Amino acid sequence: MKISRVEVCRIPVNRRGAWLFVVIHTGNGLTGIGEASQGGHGDRASSILESLGAALEGAELPTVEAFHARYYAADEGRPYHTAVSAIEHALWDIRGKSLDAPVCSLLGGRVRDGLRVYANINRATDDRSPAGFARNAGQAVVDGFTAVKLAPFDDVRPADMARRSLGPATRVGIDRVRAVRAEVGQDVDVMVDCHSRFSPGTAVQAARELDDLGLCWLEDPVTCSDIDGLRHVYENTSMPIATGETVRTLRGFHRLLRQRVTDYIMPDVKHVGGILALKKIAAMAQAANVMVAPHNPSGPVATAASAQCMATVPNFAILEYAWGEVDWRTTLVDPSEAVTDGRVTCTGRPGLGVELSEDALLRSRGG
Repeated sequence: MKISRVEVCRIPVNRRGAWLFVVIHTGNGLTGIGEASQGGHGDRASSILESLGAALEGAELPTVEAFHARYYAADEGRPYHTAVSAIEHALWDIRGKSLDAPVCSLLGGRVRDGLRVYANINRATDDRSPAGFARNAGQAVVDGFTAVKLAPFDDVRPADMARRSLGPATRVGIDRVRAVRAEVGQDVDVMVDCHSRFSPGTAVQAARELDDLGLCWLEDPVTCSDIDGLRHVYENTSMPIATGETVRTLRGFHRLLRQRVTDYIMPDVKHVGGILALKKIAAMAQAANVMVAPHNPSGPVATAASAQCMATVPNFAILEYAWGEVDWRTTLVDPSEAVTDGRVTCTGRPGLGVELSEDALLRSRGG
């Protein structure tokens, strides 16, 4: 089976950028799709996809392992890793279709059909007041989500850390979290993403201010490259810690997991090399007794790819969902994407289980 053409589809979304998809066409009529959104550095991932596509056109369809061994270089940057990951998704999609099997069956078989998702409300929240965060959290619950995440501390700056105490920006962030908890009640899980804004000491202080809210986790209180800082937070707070969204290699996750400084890791199927790499990272986490909650502020193809993998992972916890960015998101794939009772379904359809819709192709072509 030969690759006849590699097509890149860019769909403008909002001020945060675009969703970027790849479509691999084969000589026998099968196609495979992948996602390379949020690769960073503007359109760099798009240009890398085009270069990789030109190198692959006319070649025999490689196996996933052979492609990864040939093209995934650990020392490359995020745009390159994102482009390689998208092509890897598409290779899985084609293999599944050629065997009339969903990708999850090729990964060992599913252990669950539905996957719990949480609504990341941060990008959709323009009103950054406590009431604005609470309003969107409440709407996400109305939309069927049983868990929400916010990033309430994005106003915190390094200068705030010099005080070695909680400044006004941190206090406002705490008010935002309290407003969300009051809005959604105790039966909805609430996650807080700190975006690595804190020093270890102030992260512990902020966590103690939130201790009575029963948060699901505190995410990236400090950068995950600061293992000693993570350990300090992990050992001095009562709430679970989540981290790892910026890690892209097996070696990087091995370094993080062997230290026992987190309860959840957050690999992203768009950046770690694809579906098989995500599966391998999850296996390492299982051995370390750590849960997997994939990073996924992405479009519907990355969500489908993540779901195919996580359906097979015993230590899966919950999957991120980019809530509220655009009201036409569900029209981009066929069958349309749906969140029901706080879950997405890993379909039994071949490959990734979804196709880019005519609406998606029209939007990518400016239609």
